[in-house]
Amino acid sequence: MTAAVMPSSAAGLLTLLEDENDELKRYALVHLNKVVHEFWFQISSYIGSVEALYEDDEFADRELAALIASKVFYHLGELDSALTYALGAGKHFIVDEQSEYVQTLVARCLDQYFELRTREVEQVDVDPRLVAVVERMLNRCCEHGQFEQAVGVALEGRRLDKLEEVVQRSNDVPATLGYALKVCQKLVINRDFRQQVLRLLIRLYEECDEPDYVVICQCLMFLDDAPEVSKILSRLLNSNKPDDVLLAYQIAFDLVENELQSFVIKVQEQLPKPPEAAAPAADGAAAPAVPAADGAAPPAAGDTATAMDTAAAAAAAAAAEANGNAAAAAPELAPELVDKLNKLRDILNGKTPIGLNLEFLYHHNKADLQVLKNIKGTVDARVSVTHSATILANALMHAGTSIDTFLRENLEWLSRATNWAKFSATAGLGVIHRGQLQQGKALMAPYLPRDGHSGSPYSEGGALYALGLITANHGAAMQPFLRESLLASSNPIIQHGACLGLGLAALGTNDDELFEDLKNVLYTDDAVAGEAAGIGMGLLCCGTGSDKAQEMLAYAHDTQHEKIIRGLAMGLGLICYGIEEAADTLIEQMSREQDPILRYGAMYVLGLAYRGTGNNAAVQRLLHFAVSDVSDDVRRAAVLCLGFVLLGAPEQCPKIVALLAESFNPHVRYGAAMAIGIACAGTGLREAVQLLEAMLSDSTDFVRQGASIAMALVLVQQPESVVEPFRKKLTKSIGDKHEEVMARMGSIMAAGVLDAGGRNATIGLRSSSGYFRRTSVIGLAVFTGYWYWYPLSYFLSLSLAPTAVIGLDHTLKAPKLELVCNARPSLFAYPPPVTTETSKEVAKVEKAVLSTTAKARERQKKKDAEKQKKEEGTLRFLCQWYQTSRSN
Repeated sequence: MTAAVMPSSAAGLLTLLEDENDELKRYALVHLNKVVHEFWFQISSYIGSVEALYEDDEFADRELAALIASKVFYHLGELDSALTYALGAGKHFIVDEQSEYVQTLVARCLDQYFELRTREVEQVDVDPRLVAVVERMLNRCCEHGQFEQAVGVALEGRRLDKLEEVVQRSNDVPATLGYALKVCQKLVINRDFRQQVLRLLIRLYEECDEPDYVVICQCLMFLDDAPEVSKILSRLLNSNKPDDVLLAYQIAFDLVENELQSFVIKVQEQLPKPPEAAAPAADGAAAPAVPAADGAAPPAAGDTATAMDTAAAAAAAAAAEANGNAAAAAPELAPELVDKLNKLRDILNGKTPIGLNLEFLYHHNKADLQVLKNIKGTVDARVSVTHSATILANALMHAGTSIDTFLRENLEWLSRATNWAKFSATAGLGVIHRGQLQQGKALMAPYLPRDGHSGSPYSEGGALYALGLITANHGAAMQPFLRESLLASSNPIIQHGACLGLGLAALGTNDDELFEDLKNVLYTDDAVAGEAAGIGMGLLCCGTGSDKAQEMLAYAHDTQHEKIIRGLAMGLGLICYGIEEAADTLIEQMSREQDPILRYGAMYVLGLAYRGTGNNAAVQRLLHFAVSDVSDDVRRAAVLCLGFVLLGAPEQCPKIVALLAESFNPHVRYGAAMAIGIACAGTGLREAVQLLEAMLSDSTDFVRQGASIAMALVLVQQPESVVEPFRKKLTKSIGDKHEEVMARMGSIMAAGVLDAGGRNATIGLRSSSGYFRRTSVIGLAVFTGYWYWYPLSYFLSLSLAPTAVIGLDHTLKAPKLELVCNARPSLFAYPPPVTTETSKEVAKVEKAVLSTTAKARERQKKKDAEKQKKEEGTLRFLCQWYQTSRSN
């Protein structure tokens, strides 16, 4: 058989294109298609003839001519023209072909299709031939079992019909649905389209033989569909399968962990209301008391009785009303179902999960009091900054443990806190007793405002703030008292604490009456109360994207107080939490303001609106302001908020801010440090640690402060072998009398973060199901406001989450468990306690030598030398005299 010979030129075939015989033209095209990749440079001279054949509608093989023209333009580098002719080639353009030409044009085709589909709002027409190629690609992926690629193409092209088809054709429907959900949450940028995808996935999950109700309820939570979640929970509780009841409990735990208070309240309202459930509900919504061996200081008996009587009366009235309503509306329910509903409500209102966490934190507290004693011994109590930082460190170290031993043992030292330092110290008790929903009011009773008694307004305001910290995100029972305290006082300091406490207790509920109360405080135009009112309004409407934001922005233009404007700016950021492109109008409006404080607020609106999305446009915008704005505050906030946008991809943050960390502007360097701390919190990421280590020795004190805090955020709950070098640096910085106050403050705060929650808590920005915990992210955002106002540093406690594995049985009791872990115990071991000897060695300071003392020593040395010389001269004289006398 004769081997095929490769022609040396395509000139002969090209001449046939000019012939009038269609058969000869067809013959030329067929053979040119075989050699086009070798002789495209020759064919390019006759490209006009090839294009003419394609444009001739009567020519039978016009599609083949289009294919040849496409390949020639491909080699000429004109990919758009190549794609146009490839689309005209019809069946001749084979998408399955494994050639560089086909793969390049298919990629180009997909890019154009995706771009046109994203511009669908502009009513851009999509070429049907482009659609045909994409659908052929999808079919090819499904035929080859590449369902994940098909899901990606369908989502990128916004083809819900194709996504449904791919899922139904897949071999493992639950796995494909899980992958689609993961991609939807992480990579789908448009929020509206993401919600459409979630609706479709919910329907597809429900059509499965064994629906995954945990995932379904998570999706419904993002869609804010509380009635449907309530139906699913009721259906599972009514099931005869024991596993279904346990599944309902697990769904409730997951919903609570995501910290969407308003949604959970709606779910509870939609559940059946048995008559006997009303009384426990009135008593509940609270955690059981933690043993108080080392715990809270008992308040005065009279104060406690008054507080408890008031609470009991209110609870009784609420119980009676609830019983009446339930008896009228609810049908008779089986006792078993009533018991299940009560347990479910205990989970949803926080009683069970918070109680378990409190029990864990109390019994496993490993906070080292010697660390605090060392800090107390090295800082000057007369310096309010380091004194307050030490109180904050104690609060963080004992967050949620209810142990205030250090404060009780150092009352005289604590009493040196005056004015706003006293406000902060009182608020610190709220961090220590966080989660004590039932006893919180009684614990803070000695400091709360009382009728007929006029105590320190700083202590009273701090106590109201502490109540908010105690009941944050679970404060339905505490809201009436906080509101009453706000309305009853005209003192701006007490109003300041009440506004912050009310915002925390009613976090995200968007209550119109409470908003009006806070707005009335804002309109008094007092700088102290107005700042807290602005933040409180943001906390109240957190994540709603409410139109009330425009009212707040309008007042920010009217007032002359920078503190009020700054509070409103932060509040606007909180309102826009997680709403993504819905905040673009407000961002554009605020970023064009002349007032730098409002531009500063625009950075927080941008960072929190796109939190965890990694949105390229948001990152580019923040980087633009970081290098171009004339205000250092705006530039610092822009870099810092990169951390919030990159929460979902912490490994990207050090790469993006690496150059900014070397900026000539110290504010930009501080922002870079905090951005890394926020994005990489609790990860121990090596790149983040390396970048922050260099910044710990920065020439500017507040940059070293930010680097210390950020390093602590990154290294919290990491193995002690990794953390130990940083602990030593902190100890040295705190004990160095020549270190600047700002840097020492950062080191003290960092020491508190490292040992947070009795060394049993980390910065938990994500729930166990992988979604962002709103309260935690919000707490970290407001914490960064400590730059201007130190009391806001206590918001960091909202970001703490216990590092525990808690297992329950069907009675919601914790059985004895044994977990097998193959890692070495040192990875999880608590740090060794600090000894007194070590503390003495650390506290040892070199004795100072005065210049007068040195001069006196020098004079004495000269006198001694002269005396010695004189004595030596006398001795020589005596020796000579003796020798002379002997010789005579």
